[in-house]
Amino acid sequence: MADAGSWQNIQKHGLLSTSSLLDLFGVKDRDREDIESSRRPECVPIVHEKHGRAVVRDNKAIIESKLRTALRNCTLEQWYRLLNKFVFFWLTLERLQTLLCARGYRDHPHAVPTLETLPFVREHEQRIVLSPMNSGNTQPIAHERSPETFKKMRDYPFYERAHRGDYYQVVELAVEGAADVTESVLSVDPMQCTGDGMKVLRKIYQR
Repeated sequence: MADAGSWQNIQKHGLLSTSSLLDLFGVKDRDREDIESSRRPECVPIVHEKHGRAVVRDNKAIIESKLRTALRNCTLEQWYRLLNKFVFFWLTLERLQTLLCARGYRDHPHAVPTLETLPFVREHEQRIVLSPMNSGNTQPIAHERSPETFKKMRDYPFYERAHRGDYYQVVELAVEGAADVTESVLSVDPMQCTGDGMKVLRKIYQR
């Protein structure tokens, strides 16, 4: 789920983690520190003379008092920096709809690329990690988490979690740095939450 106006830059540069986006846009010093190593209560727009405009998503779903008690083997700052290294993907429509219809996002359209899984995973396999939780959320429960929460596919406990069903077996797929979707994107749809769930406003791209 990306900013509504981001598809053109995604085609050029791929889907970028927060840290990679800050690199591309040349954001440095205190501005970068504020974005990369602390909680963002609101989305942060950034502008570049050549690359135009981009939006760094908020992480308002994190309650720091809860996160602090849930973290193991890292500090708050280290956790934020870790999350900002990754591009995150949902694996179920239900989780996409939950985010799309969250209070902070429901009133605005968002660009939603849909990817063909197998070619995407083949291309990015060495940089993919999986998580059994929403690592950027502490509500309603702040599950215990650490850098070891993110596991390579070969190390992930698929079979132990299979009985939980698709919604819980793997919660997040993340790619470190950037993810090229040129060969795997099936469609890009501007979507918005409605009273009936998700609504496609119009199609930007269809393979």
